[in-house]
Amino acid sequence: NTLKVFHAARQDLEIFFQLSGEVPHPIFDTQVAAMVCGFGDAVSYETLVKRLAGASLDKASRFTDWAHRPLTERQINYALADVVHLRTVYDRLQHLLAENGRTAWFAEEMGDLVDPAIYRSDPHQAWRRFRIRGRADGKFLGVLRALAAWREQAAQQRDLPRGRIMRDEAVLEIASHAPKTIEALARTRSLGKGVAEGKLGKEILAAIADGLADPDPPPAVPAKAEAPPGIGPLIELLRVLLKQRCEDFQVAQKLVASADDLEAIAADDNAPVRALSGWRRDVFGNDALALKHGRLALTAGNNKIELVPLPERRDEAKRARASG
Repeated sequence: NTLKVFHAARQDLEIFFQLSGEVPHPIFDTQVAAMVCGFGDAVSYETLVKRLAGASLDKASRFTDWAHRPLTERQINYALADVVHLRTVYDRLQHLLAENGRTAWFAEEMGDLVDPAIYRSDPHQAWRRFRIRGRADGKFLGVLRALAAWREQAAQQRDLPRGRIMRDEAVLEIASHAPKTIEALARTRSLGKGVAEGKLGKEILAAIADGLADPDPPPAVPAKAEAPPGIGPLIELLRVLLKQRCEDFQVAQKLVASADDLEAIAADDNAPVRALSGWRRDVFGNDALALKHGRLALTAGNNKIELVPLPERRDEAKRARASG
């Protein structure tokens, strides 16, 4: 039951899970706590140390070769500095959470972060992480699935981040063209000739061949339906509302709602997004729906955006009575 304190814990927790099959808990992620307390989106540890501990970190060793042994004295001091201030940062953030009534909000975020389901990695499902724009046929998806699975396995075998093996844009570009030769692969703009002509190039071509030969590729993904007329300006209004509510509550926008969430809310009152549940609904979701249905207006005053409740419109009242 010992509390484990991290900053930006997700990658560390993924490593623990892959090695042991378990996620450490309880944990306290100082980056998430800072977002809940209004320090902005994805605030750095360096910034928190400066603002909460009054200290400065020497970041000169950040991009040195950490695989080389022995580590230099400067690297060791850098690594020590990365944890020595954690206790102070933790104490200050815990106090801010309690003082601002955000402890329950933060606990909800930590519950999500230690859920083992988000760390289970099936290489053959890795393709689902990609954002696919437009229509995608079975050939493209078959190659994408094979490439994504290969990259996942290659990253695990080499103990490297996925992006160091091949960036997402390169995976998508290769899947769309499905090159069959080293020469064709080398023309991939986001890959590079050196990679294409090396060992990785051969592995990539083998993955492409596997994808093309897949007798059961994923079903085609239809092009995303066009948004209803007039929804664009509504999304922009929701974006302004989100910014204002997050300033009012001093909480990071990224933690409350994403751009996809805003689009989903604009199209569907019951969209399955986190912004419409839990504490996020209290901070933003209820006001978002009120704005959408004309029960709330935005106006400028006193150098800020102000929210103005409006009387219920007749058509809304009729719908409410009919549904009742």
